[in-house]
Amino acid sequence: MRDLRAGTASGTGIGTGPGRLLVVLYAVFTIGAASRSAYQLSTRFHEAPLAYLLSAAAALVYGFITVALVRGGEGARRAAFACCVAELTGVLAVGTWTVLDPSAFPDSTVWSDYGRGYLFLPLVLPVTGLYWLRRSRSA
Repeated sequence: MRDLRAGTASGTGIGTGPGRLLVVLYAVFTIGAASRSAYQLSTRFHEAPLAYLLSAAAALVYGFITVALVRGGEGARRAAFACCVAELTGVLAVGTWTVLDPSAFPDSTVWSDYGRGYLFLPLVLPVTGLYWLRRSRSA
């Protein structure tokens, strides 16, 4: 397995320290969102296709962030940063949409109501990820 400190000489890589907790949380969210959306897409797609496709998109974003955090390096940092921005944009857009027009989503997504069904972690994770990526950037 790759050294999670890859990409920095100072040992403050994106996958070290608090970054390891982010890796674990993003991995858990990847597995959770992917398995949930796979089940929903394969068994109940006709009930709420938009919600289930958004959950699948969230799983992809979580997966990209997980891999980037584990890989380390400047390219991975940029990719993780872009994915965290996309995630935060998705959480804010879908969260606002579900609050303003709940009928648009017959079933919830990972990002519905700003991640309320997941203790608001979908809203907190990208903010924390962006903070960590900026803080741990190599000089």
